[in-house]
Amino acid sequence: MSVTRKGRRVIAGVAASTLLAGTMMAVSTTAVSAASKSGGTLIFVTQQQQLDHIDPTRVYTGRDIAFLNTYLFRTLVAYKYSAGAAGYTLTPDLATNTGVPSNKAKTWTWTLRPGVTWQDGSKITCADLKYGISREFAQDVLPDGPTYGIQYFAIPQNSDGSSKYPGPYKATPAQAKLYDKAVSCKGQTITIRLNKSVADFNFFATYPAMSPVKKSKDTGEKYDLAPLSTGPYKIQQYKIGDSLTLVRNPKWNRKSDKIRTPYPDSIEVRFGIQPDVIDQMMKTDSIPNAVSFDGLLPQDVPAYFQNPSTARRGLLVLDPYTRYMAVNAASMNCLAARKALFFAWNTQAIIDANGGTKYYGVPGDNAIKPNLGPDYAPTTGNIHDPNWKATGNPAYVKTLLEQAKTQCPSAYNKLTNTGVSIDLPNTPTYKAWTPSISAAMKAAGIVVTYNFIPSGQYYSTIMNTSKQGDMSRSGWGADWANASTVIPPLFVKNGGFDLSQNWNDPAYPAFVKIVNQAMGETNRAKQSVLWHKAAQYAMDQYWILGVMFSKAADAFGSGVGGVKWWGPQGTFLFPTMYLK
Repeated sequence: MSVTRKGRRVIAGVAASTLLAGTMMAVSTTAVSAASKSGGTLIFVTQQQQLDHIDPTRVYTGRDIAFLNTYLFRTLVAYKYSAGAAGYTLTPDLATNTGVPSNKAKTWTWTLRPGVTWQDGSKITCADLKYGISREFAQDVLPDGPTYGIQYFAIPQNSDGSSKYPGPYKATPAQAKLYDKAVSCKGQTITIRLNKSVADFNFFATYPAMSPVKKSKDTGEKYDLAPLSTGPYKIQQYKIGDSLTLVRNPKWNRKSDKIRTPYPDSIEVRFGIQPDVIDQMMKTDSIPNAVSFDGLLPQDVPAYFQNPSTARRGLLVLDPYTRYMAVNAASMNCLAARKALFFAWNTQAIIDANGGTKYYGVPGDNAIKPNLGPDYAPTTGNIHDPNWKATGNPAYVKTLLEQAKTQCPSAYNKLTNTGVSIDLPNTPTYKAWTPSISAAMKAAGIVVTYNFIPSGQYYSTIMNTSKQGDMSRSGWGADWANASTVIPPLFVKNGGFDLSQNWNDPAYPAFVKIVNQAMGETNRAKQSVLWHKAAQYAMDQYWILGVMFSKAADAFGSGVGGVKWWGPQGTFLFPTMYLK
């Protein structure tokens, strides 16, 4: 699950929530009880010009998944609307249960509950669900979403890892039959057949990508602007650069939805507000019914949480995300070049710019965050290498550049002459990073340039291999409590978030063998050891750098009640929020 904050996913149940509770510095104590009210407009403010996506097939950031699943979409399965450990528990949503596995968890079935309808009042059918799930395979039309269906469904793959089923828009009758064998309906029961045992596949059923889409209303790429609602709200207006307004869906059936508590009369997301303006709004409580969608600017976090009057309107927690720079192995095409970037990076300056370790986080040593329980293990090398210095090590980098000069001349030329291009969201926070990055790189003999990309278009841009630079700022959290939702998405071709473009790296085939072995291992203890090995391998190849195990700092107005932290998506517990 990718990150939308300034800068995708679930962390291991009880262990994770215990760690989160231990690091929560400030939290609203307002409980959702008899004091909870219906009515009013709940406002979210953001610097983004739009949500990354609202097409359910393409939604793949934790905050947006939580937000849209609360208000607009219903999925087969949901996480319980609870803070703490209970929030990691699955509960039925559109389905009557959380999924029934058979054939050693290679086959899964769900039955839709009665009374579920679209916003036009028509019945949601199994055919709608089957069609909605099929859209994931149309990667040429609907990119950026999760690709677990392509990886797991019992559909043959091409040599490059893509599916032989190209999705519903282009499939021939013969190709459509491949999908029909893997996904079938009998009445209101859907059956999905997998190519391997996946004991926790029902966690994927919490994703909008596993929700229905009405074929007659599907407009392809344009569906991203006006998807049909299945939840308690529907879209009244969506203007990119302006606002998204959700109003009550009169066709939503409370009797068929046992988990949602739609308190506000309307939900409004206001786009394009400068981050310093948002923070000032939060500090002064000028709009009591407003919530910051982005979190506080790093420079504002210490003062906000040191002041009791504002701290009570904030959450400071260890989030589920690992933040990092993805190194493009296609352009930085030798180990020496990637190591040079790693050891030149000024980690300390970025920590300091973001409020220090108390408010921002600590340097990390692999893509798997410690919150993921047994799947995390400390690595060797990288930040544990004697040559690593938090502020960068120019002298050591120069020895690596000499190696790159002969090993990969084109990358060396970028490093020392034309410039390494760095992708960053176009926000004040990231622009404030550039002086320290440039200074550290210059001291090491490396030239850098910057690609500043509008934050609402950031991930869709860098996930396009023709548009991605040599390094890209990113973040990821486990999609559910298994590193199978971290290592393959980040480092396997067509994994869904493979920004390192490492599939042409000579080291890649041996890495994939480890990953495939881990994916096929059903003994969790043995599988964890394989994830440790894969994480170490990725770090040994320096496919990512500048890793941080980060914290989140959120703020909201005094008129907003029921504010809690929702661990599974690393964001607000939207369902419990109401206006006082």
